[in-house]
Amino acid sequence: MSAGTRTTDRAHTEPPVPVDAEAGVRPSAAGAAARRALLAHPALLLVGIVLASLNMRVALASVAPLVGELSEAFGLSATASSLVTSVPVLFLGVGASVAPWLGRRFGTERVLFAALLLLGVGILARVLPSVYALYGGGILVGTSIALLNVLMPGLIKRDFPDRAAAMTSVYTGAMIAGATVAAAAAVPLEKALGGGWEASLGFWSLLAAVAALAWLPQVLIARGRTGHGVRAVPAAGTRPVSVWRSALAWQVTLFMGLQSLWSYVLIAWMPTIFTDHGMSRSTAGVVFAFNNLIQVAGAFVVPLLAGRMRSQRPLIVLVTTLVAAGYAGLMAAPVQGAWLWSAVLGVGQGGAVGLALTLIVLRSGDAVTAARLSGMAQTVGYLLAAAGPLAAGVLHQATGSWTLPICVVLAVCAAALGVGLLAARNRTV
Repeated sequence: MSAGTRTTDRAHTEPPVPVDAEAGVRPSAAGAAARRALLAHPALLLVGIVLASLNMRVALASVAPLVGELSEAFGLSATASSLVTSVPVLFLGVGASVAPWLGRRFGTERVLFAALLLLGVGILARVLPSVYALYGGGILVGTSIALLNVLMPGLIKRDFPDRAAAMTSVYTGAMIAGATVAAAAAVPLEKALGGGWEASLGFWSLLAAVAALAWLPQVLIARGRTGHGVRAVPAAGTRPVSVWRSALAWQVTLFMGLQSLWSYVLIAWMPTIFTDHGMSRSTAGVVFAFNNLIQVAGAFVVPLLAGRMRSQRPLIVLVTTLVAAGYAGLMAAPVQGAWLWSAVLGVGQGGAVGLALTLIVLRSGDAVTAARLSGMAQTVGYLLAAAGPLAAGVLHQATGSWTLPICVVLAVCAAALGVGLLAARNRTV
């Protein structure tokens, strides 16, 4: 039977000792003891997951309301401005390609801790008075978020195997809540701190520092009280799954990429679409924040529903239809229906990202496969998504209108519906 259609019952043949998500190996005695110590403090682990998740979109969402000012400050064209958001998304894909190896080499807890520190550095680099620092900071931001994105599903599958869908809704909800606050606060922070866009962007490095501090106990516990790292030996009888040869894995990956593409186009350009049609910058920022706020509902509810369904096809139809309807509304009446389109898009966007991340968990037979599928889906998916903001900027600059870019995104919605219906079948990689 092919890798894409295999529905094995590995859950009944796995050894009783848990397999580490980041390594695909059976833990040694020291490793098992460290894992028990971690799970003996679930509240501490939950706080760490929530704080890390809050950072997953903050550095991206806080830029969108300030793109106009960044363009003026550095003299950027529409295409060059789109790179401010496209570069981080591109490195979401590049960073995702090395995240599984880093997890195996150093352990999930250490890599997550380092990613949060790197994120803080990247955020601060973007406020330096240089266009090279602006893009260089974006590289660091994208790479660090990629590490968080890829390793979190495997960690949840490993540490919360019986509550994976519920925990996915918690961390996706926190991720979007962080983006909501960042989008809403971007312009007010600029005024309150009296330092222009630099102070507004740099402020979010504090959140990354707080999250890193919350992850420090996890790093120390994982190392053990004696200071020895968590070591492991190969698990006997385990057969690694080649996700790159699985049709189902590619379907999950493409759905992840296409829904990311439509989301990052909005993250990059939604406020600009509104201001180009006469809305004030502050109002556009508030509507954009409202869009992110509504996403929390979709991101929280849809994974819970998905976990109770054998096939998630009805949810695929729901989220893609909502996103397509919202984009069509932006094309027909962007200012008059701004709040309605933002709400419709928000439910669809949040539900889609929550569903995409849940599919990674549900379509995986074990924690090892979840980590590998997460790495594949987010590597290819974000490389695909990086083209969205850039292509939208290029098309807008070429035509002087948002009609063609939105039509292209509507075609993306149709493609996402097709691959999503395949990915939502009740099968495992």
